[in-house]
This record gives sequence, structure tokens and C-alpha cells, in this order.
Amino acid sequence: MAQLIIHGGAGKIREEEEHRKGIQEALKLGWEALLNQGPLEAVLAAVCSMEDNPVFNCGFGSSLNLEKEVEMDASVMLSDGSFGGVAALKAVRHPILVARKVMEETDHLLLSGDGALKFARKMGFEPFDPATEERLKILEEQIQSGNLPYLPRLSRALRENPSQVFEKWGTVGAVARDDTGVIAVATSTGGISGKLPGRVGDSPIPGAGTFASNFGGVSCTGHGEEILRLLLAFRACEGMQFKTAPQVLEELATWANSRGCSCGLIGIDWRGNIGFAFNTQSMSYGFTDGKRTVIF
Repeated sequence: MAQLIIHGGAGKIREEEEHRKGIQEALKLGWEALLNQGPLEAVLAAVCSMEDNPVFNCGFGSSLNLEKEVEMDASVMLSDGSFGGVAALKAVRHPILVARKVMEETDHLLLSGDGALKFARKMGFEPFDPATEERLKILEEQIQSGNLPYLPRLSRALRENPSQVFEKWGTVGAVARDDTGVIAVATSTGGISGKLPGRVGDSPIPGAGTFASNFGGVSCTGHGEEILRLLLAFRACEGMQFKTAPQVLEELATWANSRGCSCGLIGIDWRGNIGFAFNTQSMSYGFTDGKRTVIF
């Protein structure tokens, strides 16, 4: 039996209905691709759908860095160990598809910055501005208030008192498994609003925000620096060797919270069990196995 689970980010979600619609559409496209083309095409279709939807923090509508530019991270990984990632990538519509090209067309695992952009252009990806007016407004409010979520040192440097600013952030991701047990994972993000230019989070790093092995596949969302520090996706997949995905992810979300890591995780283990967990206020997600479909 095939399975697919996706997430649209964890944290404080204001536009719940828009998130639900976006998750529903991405899940539908991913499931169709899973049945007709396999796990890799499934996770790419789901993530591309979310990269096209400005309600999510990835692709079009990504968060802006401190210089009001978009720099995106993305990666894709298969259970046979194949991996491709991009970091601090600018001016493309679908960073997840560039990550796929890194996996399939190069001898490298990760390309970043200007090198990643040059590679994307060589691969035929057209120029595209992923920034939106809403993301610019959010950043300006955060800078004015001196409250950049998850960036306390930068916030202090602004020399202003913090206030309650809405935290609109969240990586997106997808995990798919086919009838033969092949697993694919894709993760994409615009990163943290107000980050320093050149910042790289967990999403493009194998074992941090994305990982797949013979034991399972996992995509993470949340505070990238802490997810990277804890190598959450790798820990989760290793744990699936002996426990089910729901057990492992619940245990890890609790453990991560005790280490000061706000996060969410989705995954599928080698047995076909679907799991999700988060220690934040909420997380948007959806999953299906063809018989049962759940949104949020």
C-alpha cells in the first residue's frame, strides 16, 4: 500500500483555512503523482504546489532576509541514499526542482548561493522574484518592533523593545512510499524572517531537516538552527528501525522541546506506518493511503 504525508509548517498559523486548502491541493497532486509516477514525483509535485502558494513559507512567498531579499533552501532524498540540495538560492520559482537537478545531474550533494543560481540557469530555470508585499510588511514590522523570532541577538542589536509580532514561518515538506517500499522525501523553505544574508538552515542538510533510508523518511519544520544542531531527521529514521513512525516522532518532538527546539516532524517508516508530531502551537499537515485522507 502506498502512503503520502505532507506538512506546511509548524508554529502559530493564522490563515488556517488557507493552509488547509493549500494542503488539500498539494496532497491531491502528490497522490496522483505517486500512483502514476512514483514516490519522487509525488513529493516533488506536492512541494511544488506549496512553493506556488504564497500562504506557505517557500518558493513564491518566502520569508525575506535582513536585506529584504529571498534566499531559499531545499532538498530531496531517496531511501537508496540519493540526495540533492540547494542553499541560499535566489530568483527561481521552484527551488525543490533545482535540488532534484543537483541530485540527478551533478556529482555533488549541495550547491549554494551564486553557484546554485548559475547552475539553475544552466538547467533552464527562468528568473523569478519569490518576494511578496505581505512578507515585506511582516519583516518591516519585526524590525520596527525589535522582535525577530528565533534571532535574539539580532533583535537586541535593533535596540528596541520587543512586541507581539505574528510569527509567519514554516518549512514545507513531503514524504512518500510506494508499494515496493521505496521512500522519497522533499523539503523546501524560505527560512527565518530577518535572517542574515547567506544563512543556511536545516532543510538542505541531509540528516537535519531531510533524511531517508531503508528504515524510513522524515521531513522537519521549525527552528532550523536547533533542528540542525540535533540532526532530527537522521535520529528519526534511525529510530524507525525498531519503532513505528508515530512512536519515534512523538518521542523526538518531546525530547527536542526539552532541548529548546520548536519543531514539527512528518514521516513514514519501512513498514508503511505514517507519523507526525509537533511541539509548537500548531502544524498544518495532511496524509493519505488511498483509503483514509486526513487534513490538518
